[in-house]
Amino acid sequence: MVWTRCCLGVWQKESGTVGGARGGTEGGDCLLWKEAQTYPLFSLLGEMEGHMFECVNQAAVHEELEDETRRLCDVRPFLPVLKLITRNCGRAERILDSKIGVLIGKGLHELDALQDQQVKDFRSKMKRVSEEKMQRMQLMSCGEWLRSCYSTQLGTGSLENLIDKHEGVIKITMHYDQSQVCSVILILSLHCTVTELMDQALKKWQTTHGPEEDIGTRSDYVLRVSGRFEFLFEDHPLNQCKYIRDCLLANESPHLTLVHCDVVKAMFEKEISTIGSVLARKTSNPPLPLPPKKRPPTVSTLSVFPAHQLIKGVLSFVHLAAPNSNAKIQVRAGLFHGTELLCKTAVSSESSSRSEHVWNKTLEFDIAVCDLPRMARLCFAIYAVMDKVKKQRSTKNTHLNKYQTIPWVNTMVFDYRGQLKTGDIILHCWSSFPDELEEMLNPIGTIQTNPYTENATELHISFPEYSTQPVVFPAFDKVCIYSQYEHDSQMYTYTHKCTHVKLKEIMERDPLSQLCENEKDLIWTLRYDCRENFPQSLPKLLLSVKWSKHEDMAQLQALLQIWPKLSPRDALELLDFNYPDQYVREFAVICLRDMSDDELLQYLLQLVQVLRYEPYYDCALSRFLLERAQSSRKIGHFLFWHLRSEMYMPAVSVHFALILEAYCRGCIPHIEVLKKQVEALNKLKAVSELIKLGTIKTKTKQAHLKEAMMTCLRQTGFIETLSDLQSPLNPNILLAGRCKYMDSKMKPLWIVYNNKLLGGDTVGIIFKNGDDLRQDMLTLQILRLMDLLWKEANLDLRIVPYGCLATGDRSGLIEVVSSADTIANIQKTSSNMAAAAAFNKDALLNWLKDKNSGDALDKAIEEFTLSCAGYCVATYVLGIGDRHSDNIMVRSTGQLFHIDFGHILGNFKSKFGIKRERVPFILTHDFIHVIQQGKTGNTEKFGNFRQYCEEAYLILRKNGNLFITLFALMLTAGLPELTSVKDIQYLKDSLALGKTDEEALKQFRQKFDEALRESWTTKVNWMAHIVAHPS
Repeated sequence: MVWTRCCLGVWQKESGTVGGARGGTEGGDCLLWKEAQTYPLFSLLGEMEGHMFECVNQAAVHEELEDETRRLCDVRPFLPVLKLITRNCGRAERILDSKIGVLIGKGLHELDALQDQQVKDFRSKMKRVSEEKMQRMQLMSCGEWLRSCYSTQLGTGSLENLIDKHEGVIKITMHYDQSQVCSVILILSLHCTVTELMDQALKKWQTTHGPEEDIGTRSDYVLRVSGRFEFLFEDHPLNQCKYIRDCLLANESPHLTLVHCDVVKAMFEKEISTIGSVLARKTSNPPLPLPPKKRPPTVSTLSVFPAHQLIKGVLSFVHLAAPNSNAKIQVRAGLFHGTELLCKTAVSSESSSRSEHVWNKTLEFDIAVCDLPRMARLCFAIYAVMDKVKKQRSTKNTHLNKYQTIPWVNTMVFDYRGQLKTGDIILHCWSSFPDELEEMLNPIGTIQTNPYTENATELHISFPEYSTQPVVFPAFDKVCIYSQYEHDSQMYTYTHKCTHVKLKEIMERDPLSQLCENEKDLIWTLRYDCRENFPQSLPKLLLSVKWSKHEDMAQLQALLQIWPKLSPRDALELLDFNYPDQYVREFAVICLRDMSDDELLQYLLQLVQVLRYEPYYDCALSRFLLERAQSSRKIGHFLFWHLRSEMYMPAVSVHFALILEAYCRGCIPHIEVLKKQVEALNKLKAVSELIKLGTIKTKTKQAHLKEAMMTCLRQTGFIETLSDLQSPLNPNILLAGRCKYMDSKMKPLWIVYNNKLLGGDTVGIIFKNGDDLRQDMLTLQILRLMDLLWKEANLDLRIVPYGCLATGDRSGLIEVVSSADTIANIQKTSSNMAAAAAFNKDALLNWLKDKNSGDALDKAIEEFTLSCAGYCVATYVLGIGDRHSDNIMVRSTGQLFHIDFGHILGNFKSKFGIKRERVPFILTHDFIHVIQQGKTGNTEKFGNFRQYCEEAYLILRKNGNLFITLFALMLTAGLPELTSVKDIQYLKDSLALGKTDEEALKQFRQKFDEALRESWTTKVNWMAHIVAHPS
């Protein structure tokens, strides 16, 4: 323990708390304050409560340990040294700041230390908004709070066919007060309301148990989905509830529980108490108001529009992080709006110094200040110009032979307040560089500078002052003034019939199609016609705007005000990097406000990723996500994890930390729930690291390793942390009891929990450490969307989009699907020889017969047929590769599903340059054998299966633009097989976009026949896999 220059050695249990180390007595240990009493000047320390500990954590960052309830084993200081420091502000506020810092993975003192006014303004604004929200929550009633945090999930689409299929009635299993033993069966109309259901349930209880057992009235209860934190409220008919619909589609009986209001009230009071303990400092004993500040004199500003000087910047010098004495250095700079180059790039002269390259030369751009769009960015790249170039055999990418890229960096031309940047700026560059660039620059890259300044190349640039007054981008109303001159003349432009046909053809193209200059001119000329007849084509109009002309830009802003609102699915494309304009993105967010909570969850992964495209912290998208997250606990949960999982990335760590802090301050009761999840994952990672040490193959050493792991898990800290927590994969599920670790290969960890809200039901989770699960997460999200689109078209293909969540750098969780086994295991158990197992076509059907009999077998075969059709189409469209028999599984109910999506978009595995996978999708003869019920001539069943595939394919084609958009929004996520637009081209080809339905269907039928004809190659690959992986 250290203060000033005095060091004290103190013994403390690893399971002891931070507060215990400072004062008091734990287990007889001699602790700091007691030990310090024997030293001179002890009296000068003052009160014990006025101090706290600080340490250097595992990330080599100073961390203040304000939360004294944390265990020392959870703190994990880099060295066993704690420093005693003085508290500087209110204890409650410091504890909250400390908890938030630990939770989000970045201490708030790091944000405090940033000399960035934009950060300070955003934090101040969000803190005020969040406190107002918490104060409003304190005024809520228990019912209002319950609806706010756990709103009913409603289904979408028509239900007529489903209601007819179940003859308008539903059988519901009702439980009472979390007792799964006391239950009754109710048969009700699908049109009845939640209120009527509760009345019937209470009446049934009275009939069953007699009038002497008074259980109260309907107002004493709320209705919850059994096994989940999901409630159904009185104002919704049963057939509108998503849970009820899902049960109907799966032919399962819904399980609902009547929960006494006292249970809910206790939850409510606990949360309100938590809020009150933090906000009390704001409401009690408010400080005397300060005297009004004298306003500083108003600084007059100049609008950019009258400024006709050319934009320029003085390149001062570059300091290279990795000196290169054999090359001449050159700097290239370009002004971009999205991916559009606004004018010709500027290139410096060559410099031959070793590390310090000095120019002090002006880089001038052929664009006037008045024509700069608000979101213009200046992109730099630094190159080593090689004197001697070895002769290459190939002429491909010849410019790369001459220029060796070193670093790059981008910066906005206007600051977050809309003021044109002036003065000297130091930019710390990034070293990684994408393969395909515009003008050898990286406009899609971040505008944040590299925080690792010690190892980064420095670029010094000086922006001149264009006026004695600050030059600002004009406010919206002033921008619109410039659009009024041509507004009336353009609104009623006559469109010739042939021109209209041409315009229609352009507007119906997919998002990857390029527009030539003539087509852009046509679209811009007929922009009001586009508004009337093709409102969903707004992205193409935006690509046709000449953003380097402020007159066109002003007219576009005015046109946006009268543009019809787009559907949320169409509006998603407007958040792509190609559309950086502030008002365009605000318009997109306005359209997104029509999304239900479930729909927002469906696209949340992309909405978090496009925050990377936002140059300023306070933007419409950030505010929208925070608003919806703080209104729905489930959205807040997944927003937290999508942001938290990428906090290790330096380009987004500050931006994401700011949003995470704002969310935590606006949802204080959620902090403890999330904190426990973070701690549990840290424990699992520690166990996983222990297992990874055991690379020894001998059984004896593996047994010792397993014993060491179990000893670790039996520690009190592990047991408490890993029990009674909400599942990160699904916050509606409460995991309880000691987790059990399956004896698989021990890598990854396979954990089995009990669901505390549903006695006896188990939940399986796989924890992976060392694998990037983000690509799996994206693929499963798209599978979930496909399932939704098919169901909207009344086609349920029984997809199993199991849960998957990335939680950190190469770590995450995967849901274990119950009652399922791999094709490989099914085949191996039916054969004595591993090599012959893959060719046993009866194995799969016999396995289903063992699990089902009579009508249940027919139902299982139907489930297999539907799910096989869905995954055949989905894996073909997404180009999912590496399809061996260990990553295709079947449930005992018959549902087939795929797992492990490490290869997508046509990136099929090959060996020695030869493609191992020769089929467009997996359709083997043992699958057909099941579909045909084991009867070779059952052409009717096979015909139905083929019809399901074709129908499913055509439904996806209709939504092809949506799939392209979702993948395009993920381009900067850093996924290994999604790095450029060329990767997304695979989707366009597989969906045959640009062709008619007849042409596309012909193409799909050819692929279907090819998959069936070449299925023998799949069996050979499976045989090789089984032989290589016998256990």
